[in-house]
Amino acid sequence: MAGQFEATVEIDRPVAEVFAFLADGLNDPEFSPRVRHIDKKPEGPTAVGTVFTSSVKDAGLKSAREFRITELVPDTTIRWAEQSKNLVTAKEGGYDFESVSDTRTRLRIFNVLEGHGLGKLVAGFALSAARKDAPAFGQRIKKAVEAS
Repeated sequence: MAGQFEATVEIDRPVAEVFAFLADGLNDPEFSPRVRHIDKKPEGPTAVGTVFTSSVKDAGLKSAREFRITELVPDTTIRWAEQSKNLVTAKEGGYDFESVSDTRTRLRIFNVLEGHGLGKLVAGFALSAARKDAPAFGQRIKKAVEAS
């Protein structure tokens, strides 16, 4: 089973600041408590092809995750695809940025989750949990960006 979850939140920061904060995927632990550690290759500014490797803890289970940036349009769009082979992965995901004013940004985040092997049996539960948490996830991003 594959399915999508998403959230939209307004952040009291200019779109360029929100984009820069989220494009630097090393900030993910500031709003995603599941991320225990994250690395980026190559060093330098995030670009199409940049890979973020992280260790995460989901539902009590630790796993390694690897995401590749597939699209990056400044102040507009970030897209990624998970490269790791876990039971449930985000086959695609992204951020959409919209400037509401000079000091406010509307952010939409989404992930398309997909189960693999035995993960097909639990993908529905993972998707349900992600959908339930999506509004709170958006609020955690808002809080982290506004505090930066």
